[in-house]
Amino acid sequence: MDNKTVNRVIIVGGGTAGWLTAAKLAKHLNSKDPKSVQVTLVESPDIPTIGVGEGTWPTMRKTLAELGINENEFLTHCNASFKQGTKFVDWHSTPEDGTHKHYYHLFSSVVDSAEFNLSPYWSLSDKSIPYAEYVSAQTVLCESGLAPKLISNRCYEGIQNYAYHLDAGKFAELLSNYSCSKLGVKHVKANVTEVVLDNDDLISGIETDSHGLLNADFFVDCSGFRSLLLGQTYGIDFISIKDSLLTDHAVAIQVPYQESTPNINSTTISSAQSAGWIWDIGLANRRGTGYVYCSEFIDHSEAEQTLRDYIGPEAEQLEARTIKMNCGYRRKFWHNNCVAIGLSAAFVEPLEASAIFLVEAAANMLCDQFPRHKSLMPMVEKKFNDSFQYRWTKTIHFIKMHYCLSQRNEPFWQANRSTETIPQELSEQLAHWKYHPVSKYDFSHVFEPFPQDSYQYVLHGMGFEQQLDYASSSYNDALRVKQYQTLNQRLQEKLSKQLPSNHELLQKVAKYGFQTV
Repeated sequence: MDNKTVNRVIIVGGGTAGWLTAAKLAKHLNSKDPKSVQVTLVESPDIPTIGVGEGTWPTMRKTLAELGINENEFLTHCNASFKQGTKFVDWHSTPEDGTHKHYYHLFSSVVDSAEFNLSPYWSLSDKSIPYAEYVSAQTVLCESGLAPKLISNRCYEGIQNYAYHLDAGKFAELLSNYSCSKLGVKHVKANVTEVVLDNDDLISGIETDSHGLLNADFFVDCSGFRSLLLGQTYGIDFISIKDSLLTDHAVAIQVPYQESTPNINSTTISSAQSAGWIWDIGLANRRGTGYVYCSEFIDHSEAEQTLRDYIGPEAEQLEARTIKMNCGYRRKFWHNNCVAIGLSAAFVEPLEASAIFLVEAAANMLCDQFPRHKSLMPMVEKKFNDSFQYRWTKTIHFIKMHYCLSQRNEPFWQANRSTETIPQELSEQLAHWKYHPVSKYDFSHVFEPFPQDSYQYVLHGMGFEQQLDYASSSYNDALRVKQYQTLNQRLQEKLSKQLPSNHELLQKVAKYGFQTV
């Protein structure tokens, strides 16, 4: 084939970003065929992956199914469990007298808000029922640690919508084995010593310490925070968002279960603290915990002790790992014949578990728009950069919304409410939503990262006050609301009796597996 055709792709870096991208590209481009595009992943044997991204979105089910990975194998290999949303504890206000308030951001609602919006009806009610319970049966499942499906369901089929908690290191290992054995990906273990540019400023190859010069037509930078290709080679600026999202460190501890039959949480638990928040993720074999914090408001030793106190006496002998976070994104994500995916492109703190989802989204767009002919690259580059500029901006605004709506009184939270730290577009949205329900017309982009329902779960959960009395006559379909409330109540009663616990279902998966047909 001529030299204007893209026939070889090199991905620099492994981890979830590298191997998920490799798997998707190889599947989409049919790399098993030697006449098709060949995908090679070059991974350093000396640089460990970050490995703390342990939560996904429901989109992962479709991703795994399209790759052809069996859900039973995935769950077992990755010590994965079922995630049905996030439980936010003490985010609304500083707890007093040992009273802890919480709200849920769930994956299933009794009706899609774009079809019929229950939000204004709840705002105009006495609010005796929490919003999440008003619109979803999933609150009952989460409170009881129940699973979203039965062992008799097929792989990736859910009675309620669900995502996963997983061991990120084992997930990358699973993807690596599957990509190389089933999809035709070539795996090279080597350190990159030099990036070679041609006369047109395109990357032509990479020099390695153990495999010499490796040439390709297109390169994917999954080298993590180093951003070896996009950042170091091409000098694409990193735009910090420290002035908006204030957290800059995390300390993480893995906690083994103490019981033989543990209560595995159905949600990520996010508990607000004086200078940030603690994640608590229940995998099949352990809990993953960590404190995301701002070092301007707490020192590292105190942050670690806060996490240990949260875990309890069992944390005394457990190892803690501190991670410096540099939140922000590259000015461009695609430049010439190189695209960055994962940490090399951007990093936003792990609230709402957007990292793996945005890797999925980037790999999907790369596959769908892959420039087999080099003449296509400038237009695809522009489309990709425009799309992900929008997606990352919206993600940052959504995460910031959690902080700026809080009424906690510590200095960290006061700083998050300061107008100087709130993006103008978010401020304008909140001002609009004070007098107008969130609606489908607020989300005009086809690739909106967070849907209308997500905003409503957070806004109402955080106590955002809407003044809709002046328009109450517009919300007059009481009969339809009653029908959904009845349906929701019946679902809660039925599912709470029908569904097993997370632990029980995972035990059955290990023994029997879900149906594959």
